[in-house]
Amino acid sequence: MSNAVVVKTNELPESYKDINSHNLYLYVKSYLAAQRANTARVKNRSEVSGGGKKPKAQKGSGGARWGSKRSPLFVGGGQVFGPTKRNYNQKINKKQKVLALRFAINAQAEKGSLFVSDSISIESGKTKDAVSIINELNQRDTLIIVESIEEKTYLAFRNIKNCYMIERQEINAYLISAYHSVLIEKSVLESLTKEA
Repeated sequence: MSNAVVVKTNELPESYKDINSHNLYLYVKSYLAAQRANTARVKNRSEVSGGGKKPKAQKGSGGARWGSKRSPLFVGGGQVFGPTKRNYNQKINKKQKVLALRFAINAQAEKGSLFVSDSISIESGKTKDAVSIINELNQRDTLIIVESIEEKTYLAFRNIKNCYMIERQEINAYLISAYHSVLIEKSVLESLTKEA
C-alpha cells in the first residue's frame, strides 16, 4: 500500500464548498430515526386479559364504582398512554442525501482529516501491519473506504477498535461525519467526485 496523502479542499469540486450544513443535519436525523428498534409496546385496557365479571356491587360499599379489573387503576390492568407501534422513519429527498454526503466529505477535507491512498490492501493479513497504517494518520479514529473488501485486509483491520472498514456502496454522510478521519482509496474518491 502506498502512503496516504491529505486531500485539500481545493482538490474537491467547486460545488462541494457552497452546500448548506442543514442537509447533513436532515440526513443524520433521518438515518438515526431509521435505526430505532420500534419494539416498545404496552397493552391498553381493551387488550389485557380478564375483567369479564364486575368486581363488586355497584352500590352499598361506600367506595367508588368498580366496572372492570382491566381498568388502569388496578394492578394488572391496562396501561394509559403507553408506547405503541409507530413509524419513526423520516423522509429525505435523494438530492439532499447527495448534498449531505458532499458536505461531509468537504468538512473532513477542511479540517485536514481526509486521506487518500492508491490502494488499501494488507496481503499479510496481520493486525500489526494495519495498526502501522492507522498510526501513520495520527487520528483518534478512522473510517476506511475501499472499492471492495479483501479477506486478508478485513482480517487485519477488524480487531482495531478505533477504525471501521466499508465498501464503496456502503458510503453515507452519517458514517463519514461520525469519524474523526477518513482514509479512502483513490478510485473511490474519483468516482464520488466525478458525479459532482
